[in-house]
Amino acid sequence: MGKDNKRRDSKGRILRTGEQQRQDGKFMYAYRGRDNKMHYVYSWKLEPTDKLPAGKRECKALRELEQEIQKSLNEEVAYHGGDVTVLELVERYIATKTGVRHNTLAGYKTVVNILKKEGFGARRIDMVKVSDAKLWLIKLQSEDKRSYSSIHSIRGVVRPAFRMAVEDDLIRKNPFDWELATVLINDSVSREAVTPRQERLFLDFIKGDKHYSQYYEGMYILFKTGMRISEFCGLTLSDVDMKERKIHIDKQLQRTRDGKYIIADTKTTYGERYLPMTEEVYQCFKKLISKRKKGKVEPMIDGVGGFLVLDKNGMPYLAMHWEKRFEYALKKYNRTYKEELPKITPHVCRHTYCSNMAKSGVNAKTLQYLMGHADIATTLNVYTHLGYDDVEKEVREMEERLRKEV
Repeated sequence: MGKDNKRRDSKGRILRTGEQQRQDGKFMYAYRGRDNKMHYVYSWKLEPTDKLPAGKRECKALRELEQEIQKSLNEEVAYHGGDVTVLELVERYIATKTGVRHNTLAGYKTVVNILKKEGFGARRIDMVKVSDAKLWLIKLQSEDKRSYSSIHSIRGVVRPAFRMAVEDDLIRKNPFDWELATVLINDSVSREAVTPRQERLFLDFIKGDKHYSQYYEGMYILFKTGMRISEFCGLTLSDVDMKERKIHIDKQLQRTRDGKYIIADTKTTYGERYLPMTEEVYQCFKKLISKRKKGKVEPMIDGVGGFLVLDKNGMPYLAMHWEKRFEYALKKYNRTYKEELPKITPHVCRHTYCSNMAKSGVNAKTLQYLMGHADIATTLNVYTHLGYDDVEKEVREMEERLRKEV
């Protein structure tokens, strides 16, 4: 649990966001330019004081190049409070974000496109009042029919952009610095954990159904390990140690908006971890491996192969595939039985696992490790959702233990 997950160079120095060291020892820095495209610079030295490798031409150190790049990016926009529009501010803020994941980048592009179409994007930032900010987001929900979660994401880019303007002394106050739920109607569907009985009913139905039984092992594993669905999709044969009965999680399998399969790092720096297998989980992995489709060509994604679950085209299953299987299976269950089950998704499986672990008495630090949470506050939030029955049960058990000790 105390493992240092920071990336380091061959000398053990911590690498910053965007920095990499190649196998030949050369350093690389990746950054996003004003054209919103990725650019790369290279050097044989990380710091100016580094010794140049034998036979290599003299060059500037990577971190010297980084300073020049950031200075250039900062000077590319005439940056005076009265001249900067909301769109220009957001674009500038995005330009400062390097090494972001593809889905984060897609979110940035969405916000930029919205601001290009909206009159609000052309407003001068020094003229935007708190009421203007609120009225704009209200319009997005009431007139444009955008969901609460979508608007939450939009504000998640615009608010820090205005915070940057405050820090740069362009404006005195951030007009977006208020709680969203105090202004908009939260129409988000809560992804609550299901009860042990509901979990059992659903899994029993899947196991016994002629069609959906083929997905039983994957669904069971998701319920009983708490993995993120993209982590499960990224599992390969080499990640599943059947001898030691443990699962190594060190990546995610995702697909970009243009349909490209990619291997991404775990969601957080604490995401890389080992999970122990229970006997039932072990049996499910054993069956998954035994019935794994063996195609003529092994699909390779960014140099990674051996994915556990493949589709009919021989490509690895993605999160969206599993989400649809859960959705259709739940609909069939609710058509079949009088007592309907609540929404069940791969994320609900994760939330259910976390809640079950908390209720069973697993301490917060252990649970943080199992879930791969970067912030223990996220883990502790699960404990705050425990009901009175859970609290009463724990108090009674504590009383019983104390009584036996006396």
